[in-house]
Amino acid sequence: MNTLAADSTVGNPVANMAIFALFVVITLFVVIRAGRRKSDATEFFTGGRGFTGPQNGIAIAGDYLSAASFLGIAGAIAVYGYDGFLYSIGFLVAWLVALLLVAELLRNTGKFTMADVLSFRLKQRPVRLAAATSTLTVSLFYLLAQMAGAGGLVALLLDVNGRFGQSIVIAVVGVLMIAYVLIGGMRGTTWVQIIKAVLLISGAAVMTLMVLAKFGLDFSSILGSAQTAITGSANEAVASRDVLAPGAQYGGSTMSKINLISLGIALVLGTAGLPHVLMRFYTVPTAKEARRSVVWAIALIGAFYLFTLALGYGAAAIVGPDRILAAAGGQNAAAPLLAFELGGVLLLGVISAVAFATILAVVAGLTITASTSFAHDVYASVLKRHKVTEDEQVRVSRITAVVLGIAAIALGILANGQNVAFLVALAFAVAAAANLPTIVYSLYWPRFNTRGALWSMYGGLISTILLIVFSPAVSGSKTAMLPNADFAWFPLANPGIVSIPLAFILGIVGTLTAKDDPDPGIGAELEVRSLTGVGAEKAVAH
Repeated sequence: MNTLAADSTVGNPVANMAIFALFVVITLFVVIRAGRRKSDATEFFTGGRGFTGPQNGIAIAGDYLSAASFLGIAGAIAVYGYDGFLYSIGFLVAWLVALLLVAELLRNTGKFTMADVLSFRLKQRPVRLAAATSTLTVSLFYLLAQMAGAGGLVALLLDVNGRFGQSIVIAVVGVLMIAYVLIGGMRGTTWVQIIKAVLLISGAAVMTLMVLAKFGLDFSSILGSAQTAITGSANEAVASRDVLAPGAQYGGSTMSKINLISLGIALVLGTAGLPHVLMRFYTVPTAKEARRSVVWAIALIGAFYLFTLALGYGAAAIVGPDRILAAAGGQNAAAPLLAFELGGVLLLGVISAVAFATILAVVAGLTITASTSFAHDVYASVLKRHKVTEDEQVRVSRITAVVLGIAAIALGILANGQNVAFLVALAFAVAAAANLPTIVYSLYWPRFNTRGALWSMYGGLISTILLIVFSPAVSGSKTAMLPNADFAWFPLANPGIVSIPLAFILGIVGTLTAKDDPDPGIGAELEVRSLTGVGAEKAVAH
């Protein structure tokens, strides 16, 4: 197995840049065409609710299959085997929770954002402010992961070495993201996501077939070769792993196993609380189309995650763990390096452009979701008390998108080099703790009230962030965001096992200790609307 020094060039940087540029030109053209429509609030925030279930399902897959899915999971499987595939399982199973618990009901009850649903029978201003705070926080965590993926990927492909050069790359991604949102709104962003989903799933399918063909369509042979390559690693820690059995990453100590359970809880429950996923349910005309879109998304996402199994083990067998870990981008370089081995410069350029498209599409979706939440929930509803025009909301949303883009660039530079699948798992933990309990209680518990919502949302949000800050993910280890510091008193890298049950409990305690009971008439109206869709297009404020 040949090795690759950390500063080696993969493929032809000029060819890679040309394919990148071609994709950017095509998607900008699509965004500009989509942005020609009149940008009222419904058009800018939800694309005019003009997408069909299949179209929205493909866009959801494009939104969901992020850099974590393509770069992070493939890398985790290549280096840790079975334990890396647990990310795929968690991300996929999560969609069953979203389909069964929230998709149709949210579409029936909401207008633009998650806060529209929560504030329907609760006090308007405090609940909207809490929901917007949660949405902005989750979006920033997710943006951080995508930006980190962008830095590692482009550093590998364009031979950009050093933190300064990678920081420039992250800044360019941020500027393009802002341009997509400002020009195209939700309609332009959705079409970019559809294009990207088709390219990503097709590219992964082609690479999977090439890997299988290389081993005579014998998947067992791929697994055996991957384990042989791992055993032959020059790194003793890597060479001792059994990548065909559980435990390579989360085995050994009891604390490591608890960390796995915590990660799994966050992954499975997080999707149903992700603001940029929830907002996609509002881009279709009916609840039936929302349900169809989720079914389409599950099929596409499930197929893709099966491909990651072949890509990850294929990268271990063909490229080798030492070469992957030595490359710029570390684990995140597994899929691009595999593409280079299978198809040379051309396939590498195409697959890398697809990965770049993945990052751009996801960050654009996150940005428009967060900016919409601020403009609609904070500016229009809390600050202006609904005395605001739709044009003003759109303008504030665009300004917020610029501010968020700048913040994402700064955070992405800080997180550069981290495994993007792991960073996304942290965003899932925040979403599951801060959003999911309140959504579930609002839709299914008539007694639920404002205090319960605020305790659950703020309690889940604050506890998750505090535990992340004082976890090994931030300090106390060589792979932490701050490797030279050590203030990690919380032993788990993912806090889901603590913060998510805590948020559910706080929602119950807050509700039962409050003196004000919600209006049963409004509760009954919400139930009818959530189940039938009657009145879904009316204003949700009360």
